Amino acid sequence: MARKILHLDLDAFFCAVEELLDPSLAGKAFAVGGDPDQRGVVSSCSYEARYRGIHSAMPMAKAVKLCPDLIIVHGHYRRYSEMSRQVMAILHDTTPLVQQISIDEAFLDMTDLPQSGEVLAKGLQARIRKEVKLPCSIGVASNKLVAKTASDVGKRVKGGRDYPNAITVVPPGEEAAFLAPLPTEALWGVGPKSAQRLARAGLHTIGDIAALADRKLIELLGEYGPTLGQRARGIDTRPVSTTHHAPKSISQEVTFSRDVGDQRKLLTTLRQQSDRVGRRLRQAKLYATTVKIKLRWPDFTTITRQVSLEQPSNQDNLIYQAARQLFLQNWAKERPVRLLGVGVSGLQAPARQLSLWDTGGVEKQARLQRAVDELKDRFGESTILRGSYLGKRPARERSDLGE
Repeated sequence: MARKILHLDLDAFFCAVEELLDPSLAGKAFAVGGDPDQRGVVSSCSYEARYRGIHSAMPMAKAVKLCPDLIIVHGHYRRYSEMSRQVMAILHDTTPLVQQISIDEAFLDMTDLPQSGEVLAKGLQARIRKEVKLPCSIGVASNKLVAKTASDVGKRVKGGRDYPNAITVVPPGEEAAFLAPLPTEALWGVGPKSAQRLARAGLHTIGDIAALADRKLIELLGEYGPTLGQRARGIDTRPVSTTHHAPKSISQEVTFSRDVGDQRKLLTTLRQQSDRVGRRLRQAKLYATTVKIKLRWPDFTTITRQVSLEQPSNQDNLIYQAARQLFLQNWAKERPVRLLGVGVSGLQAPARQLSLWDTGGVEKQARLQRAVDELKDRFGESTILRGSYLGKRPARERSDLGE
């Protein structure tokens, strides 16, 4: 029996949430992101803005030049998380086989349900629209690869000045035929460089790849070639995985609105980032063995440096001390900094033992940290702030959990 795999993608998710918060935005060209005069970048944009040539990751300054009447919304990221959780709860209520792959995307395996994939998709789309008031597009196929491609194609075909709300179904046995006319870069695993290499060999569509023997694909792409050939033929046996994978790294970065050469401000930022990384470690019940920093100069030259801790830790002070040492070792006094980041890796579950010479200071600090965390959990992140950085807030932050 063929599987019934659905790929659900919330349409322009951030923008759809912003329209719920401010209905006057509906139908207008607007973008979620930072200010154009502070190196802001487009995080998401409405379909009207897309129609005018704007896209995600575009510098906001360029977006405003393309569309002078563009409305800039700074975003309500906590609200996005709340709305995402509501959608995912609906998915889990439909089937236990849900694999969330981002804040606005998920796979579902609905093979055991009696209805057709198309009927299931229509029902799910209608329920999300009714209960959460968000639009979404869904691809239906016998495997994850084709379902994901189907939702992407559906969004493009119905693309215009409004949310696509597309449902695209690829019947079992028609996977290869569906993929064949699509450009090579539409195939999962083909990036810009691979697409250029394939184009030089005269391969412009997924069907061109599917027609090649494995031997030829190996010549073009190395050992990865046959895998790509299977995908081009619509073959994908991966299950919808419900296993939660712990992050391999946690990091916090800021791109300053203007280059910063003031040591006090840079160390204050480093302190803030270390505190946030430490808190996220404790929330995940993990300890880190390595601390790293990331520095980017005005000419975009970027360096990373790291150091191993004497013992695994999730305490803000230890993370900051290591990050501060790395920073001072690699920063020339008053040299302007464009981007600054702190990260940790080598994450592991709690198994920490106090060192032989620990006289209780570490455990005392840990108890204090737990008390602060409990207050923040109950009353919000701004309940307790370090006096050293009151009133100071970096221009544009990005956090990351590396999988």
